Amino acid sequence: MGVNQQTNLQVAAGHTRGKADRYQRAAKFYYLQKLAFGGRVEGQTFGTATTSPPKLNLLRLEEDFSQAHLRLARTYIEHLDWRECINKYDRPHTLFYCDPPYWGTEGYGVGFGLEQYDEMAKLAKTIKGYMIISVNDIPEMRDAFAGLTMESVDINYTVGGAQRCGKRAELIIRNW
Repeated sequence: MGVNQQTNLQVAAGHTRGKADRYQRAAKFYYLQKLAFGGRVEGQTFGTATTSPPKLNLLRLEEDFSQAHLRLARTYIEHLDWRECINKYDRPHTLFYCDPPYWGTEGYGVGFGLEQYDEMAKLAKTIKGYMIISVNDIPEMRDAFAGLTMESVDINYTVGGAQRCGKRAELIIRNW
């Protein structure tokens, strides 16, 4: 077996190391996220449609990345726990938008218990900056964020198949 054939087999089997492995993992993640429903990291579901083209067009990949670059050009992306990120950047002029997993949903690859919503509410009440939080409008979330300004908005939920589609309410919570 030639060197190139052996390398190709190792790459296909996921046995690469170093930078190439990171790039391949990033490409696989992008590919799966672009085609999956609902942004789930685990338990992804995929579908097809007869009324629209596929969401991933490799000929337009450069345009997709250029659009993402323009949207994120003035944005910092951190790989931190949400609490550490808020504490690091909290200033009177800072606006935090927090979009934790909807309580009672699964598949985001991150555990997020009720105690974390309580912690988020405490932080929202004590930080110097501004915070907007969006969560599902259910009694547990209203209890967790009691004392903050809340507005219920209707949304059309379209993720999760026909049995889960329909009108839902989301809470938009803010600390001012």
